[in-house]
Amino acid sequence: MKLDELKPLEALLTGDFRQIEPRLQALDKHLILRTYIDGYTLGDLDTKIWQALRGNRAAIGFIRRGSLVNLTRWFLFIEDNHPEIQAELKAKDAAAKAKIAAASKAGASYALALQNADQGVVTRFLPEPSGYLHIGHAKAALLSDYFAHQAYNGKLRLRLDDTNPSKEKQEYQDAIIEDLAMMGIKPDYVSYTSDYFDYLYEMCVRLIKEGHAYADDTDQETMRDERFKGIASKRRDRSVEENLRIFEEMKKGSEEGLRHCMRAKLSVDNPNKALRDPVIYRCNVETPHHRTGTKWKMYPMYDFACPVVDSYEGVTHALRSTEYTDRNPQYQWFLDTLKLRQVYMWDFARMNFIRTFLSKRKLAKLVDTGKVWGWDDPRMPTIRGVRRRGMTIPALRDFIIKQGPSRNVVTMDWTSFWASNKKEIDPVAPRHTAILQKDVVKVTLTGAEAPAEPFTADRPKHPKNKEVGTKVVFFGSELLLDQADAKSFKDGEEITLMAWGNAFVHQIAGGDPIPSLTCELNLQGDVKKTEKKVTWLAAQGQKLVPAELWDFDYLITKDILQEDDNMEDFLTPVTETMDDAWCDEEAAQLKKDDIIQLERRGYYRVDKGLNDWKDGEEGPKGKRLVLFCIPTGKTGSK
Repeated sequence: MKLDELKPLEALLTGDFRQIEPRLQALDKHLILRTYIDGYTLGDLDTKIWQALRGNRAAIGFIRRGSLVNLTRWFLFIEDNHPEIQAELKAKDAAAKAKIAAASKAGASYALALQNADQGVVTRFLPEPSGYLHIGHAKAALLSDYFAHQAYNGKLRLRLDDTNPSKEKQEYQDAIIEDLAMMGIKPDYVSYTSDYFDYLYEMCVRLIKEGHAYADDTDQETMRDERFKGIASKRRDRSVEENLRIFEEMKKGSEEGLRHCMRAKLSVDNPNKALRDPVIYRCNVETPHHRTGTKWKMYPMYDFACPVVDSYEGVTHALRSTEYTDRNPQYQWFLDTLKLRQVYMWDFARMNFIRTFLSKRKLAKLVDTGKVWGWDDPRMPTIRGVRRRGMTIPALRDFIIKQGPSRNVVTMDWTSFWASNKKEIDPVAPRHTAILQKDVVKVTLTGAEAPAEPFTADRPKHPKNKEVGTKVVFFGSELLLDQADAKSFKDGEEITLMAWGNAFVHQIAGGDPIPSLTCELNLQGDVKKTEKKVTWLAAQGQKLVPAELWDFDYLITKDILQEDDNMEDFLTPVTETMDDAWCDEEAAQLKKDDIIQLERRGYYRVDKGLNDWKDGEEGPKGKRLVLFCIPTGKTGSK
């Protein structure tokens, strides 16, 4: 090889094995009678080419097998005798391994060995703005973010795949960007597939001119049947000139154009049905595009736009869920046929949960038919839904990262999801008290220790974390208890009034529900010996705060909804319950998104504080706390 052929060789050794094999063979021939590539000592060419090969996993594996003996001899000689050129590569390897080991130790294995990662990593997150992000999207986004910004010193691109104006809205687009920011994901670049409509049009024209695409006006049902049976379309052998002419009619949105779609000519009867002449362009004149208006009358399909724009934007590694595995050969076909820069793919298993569906079409139907309050309904598996239910962002990130990029498809129970959240909120959630308003029991305290007048005392908001602060607790001789607790008492029984002391139960009034009872305080009693520890509120001296306590159930009754199941047949009839309650006066300070624990009831997220109501919004019930129960993982979602 001549010097002018050797100098650019470093940049040409970054592809996959098929791309670099001819260059390796040429280099092997060049080294037949040479110790060094150029001259008699280690030079700049030897250093750069050795480092390029060392950073290419495909090349390394081939070299170490020894098929090209001269190249292998030279490579090992440099490795053994010139450690000075290897320090930077070893430091990079060690740093990458440390990051991967840390993530793997926390949960799943992250030892993916991304191809050519030493040459730079650019990942992308590619949501369609046709709905709000759900937890399945969160996994794709967080894994792409992890490999770009943590495992490697790379870049993350966010590209909104806005190729179907019938489903997409500016509202969804804005929500996706907001939700990613909320999750702590900061893309280095933001773009839209619609930015590349002109380029995609040119690429489709190329496919047509080179005989790789054709216009088809076969009706949808027949086309589906022909693809399934492996039958060629009657339009498959149209001339290039005819296909180009019709493609222009599609671009105009003419009557003839609207009857057609454009299909890639891959295969008629490949066992992988994803390769059976997929549609790559279709017309849409009914709905203006939310960014480009009515400029375009036809739009590229995901299967075509995805590989073409990935390569054009500089994406190096495309991570996507295993539902796309059958389409990977199709993705590669477009790259090869159009001679585009290689993009490497990695498939990971999507997150599936029992009694949950993640289809945006089905979720949209729930919203549109009023089965839920909206995309941020706490019963919805959207990012905003689980956030509104009380999932914290650190717990969400931690849970998904621990699932890792494995390809093993599993359906998980919600218990582990919410258990991870409890670990976050339990150490910091301030404690409050709530008594149900329905059939509330009035208690009169007697005995020498009963207070003559109401009084207050400071108590810790959290029994194990002083940093959470203190709260004012009100004491008095008249208390409120829950009906369920009162029904469990026996006359003369000693109970414990939590955060105060013991008392003997007397004079339980007859009736169902129980209207009142009397308790004789016994503050010297041993709280360890009582069976029942009950919550209470002083009825005097404090302004009790009205509250709604909400709890939620799964939206569907079946653990795993099959593709042919009718969703309406499996909807849970009642998925929410609400109890009116009284809370302690300190709860008046709570605001939206605060997370608290109601003693003996569980954890709650504040959906509305007393000061979060707009004028006139509160209705006849007046301003009140709205609290959503947060699952803890003990009993699943409920």
